[in-house]
Amino acid sequence: MNPSPDPDSVRRWLLDLQERICTALEAEDGSAHFQTDVWERPEGGGGQSRVLAEGPVLEKAGVNFSDVRGKTLPGSATERRPALAGKPFRAMGISLVVHPRNPYAPTSHMNVRFLSAGQPDEEPVWWFGGGFDLTPHYGFTEDAQHWHQCARDACEPFGQGLYTTFKDWCDRYFYIKHRGETRGIGGLFFDDYNEAGFERSFDFAKAVGEGYLTAYIPILARRKETPYTARERTWQLIRRGRYAEFNLVYDRGTHFGLQSGGRTESILMSLPPQVRWEYDHRPEPGSPEADLVENFLKPRDWLAV
Repeated sequence: MNPSPDPDSVRRWLLDLQERICTALEAEDGSAHFQTDVWERPEGGGGQSRVLAEGPVLEKAGVNFSDVRGKTLPGSATERRPALAGKPFRAMGISLVVHPRNPYAPTSHMNVRFLSAGQPDEEPVWWFGGGFDLTPHYGFTEDAQHWHQCARDACEPFGQGLYTTFKDWCDRYFYIKHRGETRGIGGLFFDDYNEAGFERSFDFAKAVGEGYLTAYIPILARRKETPYTARERTWQLIRRGRYAEFNLVYDRGTHFGLQSGGRTESILMSLPPQVRWEYDHRPEPGSPEADLVENFLKPRDWLAV
């Protein structure tokens, strides 16, 4: 018989992971530090937002922890589970985005979340979700291979085909429909994950959260000091515009936060500090910028490249 979910153990692990991620990112930046903002939610719960800004390596990084309660699940959470509409809920997780200063260092995103819903006298319905994905502005095959190798390593102990399933889901999810392009090179995306029982499902969520640092820190270290010019910086800001479009128009986490009356500053923390939109901008044919869009940002089996 599967044990009942233990939200408090999830909370403890999430807070510890937040601390370790912030420590690792501070070490890679070498100068700037995270500022901590503890907040409470009137309807129940609260969180701890940690934001680093204007570092020599990290232009902006946010690592948010939240543990909130509500009387009614928002529509973004009941779309796949209509029977839970109107149920009280508890949702907790970590969500982070890192925007490096150097255009050759990719933006990264990770989140791990746990949600349970149901009336107090009911057995709760619960699940885990999350993943991590990479958004480069210039394409490097070795970075993409490393990223996806770490994603596969996180999945392999939990079942054959899990990496392929969640990699394909990530490619589909992080797709900017109105632009006809993917946001980045993907990684992992999973949701509604509870088939393995609480302990095993929690272990998988841990593997994803821990795998993010193994995947991202070596790439950041490799690219953070690459020389660049105003041209590369302009391209970076244009591509950040695509990132912002996805988060505001399509992202389920953003929608959940706003629909549930979440803390706006924390929800929109993922947006880049600087961005550009240029009318009908098209990269020069044959340029590295054109290669990124035309060839690199295409779903593929990176581990077979």
